[in-house]
Amino acid sequence: MLPQVREALRDVPDGNPSSPHVEGRTARAVLDRARDMAAQALGADRTEISFTGSGTEAVNLALFGAARRLSKRGLVVTWAAEHQSVLGAVRRLQSEGHALEMAKVDGHGQADADDIPATAALVSIGLANNELGTIQPVAAIIARAHEVGALVHVDACAGPRWIPIPDGADLVSLSGHKLGGGRGGILYVRDGVRIDPLLYGGPQEWGRRGGREDVEAATAVAVALSTCIRDRASRAGVAARQAATLRALMVEMGGVLTGADSRLPNFATCAFAHRRGEDLLLALDLAGVAASSGSACASGSLDPSHVLLAVGLSLEQALGSLRLTTGYATTDDEISRAGAIIRSALARAPARA
Repeated sequence: MLPQVREALRDVPDGNPSSPHVEGRTARAVLDRARDMAAQALGADRTEISFTGSGTEAVNLALFGAARRLSKRGLVVTWAAEHQSVLGAVRRLQSEGHALEMAKVDGHGQADADDIPATAALVSIGLANNELGTIQPVAAIIARAHEVGALVHVDACAGPRWIPIPDGADLVSLSGHKLGGGRGGILYVRDGVRIDPLLYGGPQEWGRRGGREDVEAATAVAVALSTCIRDRASRAGVAARQAATLRALMVEMGGVLTGADSRLPNFATCAFAHRRGEDLLLALDLAGVAASSGSACASGSLDPSHVLLAVGLSLEQALGSLRLTTGYATTDDEISRAGAIIRSALARAPARA
């Protein structure tokens, strides 16, 4: 969590912002301030900003809310390497009668605007791939979707900390924890676009999300978003240099880089074909390096990441993937120490038969 967020949360009031008493009015003022801050950061009107409990909720509210407003069950288009919150939502929409087009990505995880058919009604694309860091051609996808009359949802949970969100999207989802906010989410809904709520109750969040507003979460995500956009240019250069060092070290150790050259500046991802990702993760965790892998290790499952398979990695490569990202507080000394720890972990990890 960013220090600016921790500081902002110290003075958040406890009142219900929908209540008329003084505690409620005080909370309402803080919520309004958070909404204005988020709107200013995104270049939006305050009425286009709705706070959610998480990025996943913002994605689901966008997709279900927009699809259920369509005059008929239209064609929903997305790509096979999108985040599970998107894929889970569109598959559910398919079960409700919507046609679904799951387009392929290239070997770097990048989508193609030409994959959008003329019959599309709703298109969902990530700003950048959450596992590989590959930056998507969002502006071209928005242009193509609008050309055929489709609404466009941009899953911007990964990316706005480092790169701008192209203009023109109808719906944009953001996640607090990806921004250093620790909690909460935001759904931008372009003026004139109507969506159905997922949660029914009161008229909160412009009628898009019933229920008592979480003033703490709204403050956290708004302060994080504003801080990240303000500091983006200065921090992105440092992150890119550090991540490039990590990538070079992993290639030196025999890793095969994954993702495109056009990637988020803080991403370092690769695959070690003859090592199990879960073995590496355990060794790194014990040594103090926080990392993730494309393989699903929960419940004894060895299934590889759907993203890594979608880009054409072999099963062996996908099961040996390693993802590292640098953050705002990462130091050059930590990069050097991480490289040494990874080298040691690779040397000790048993080779896969």
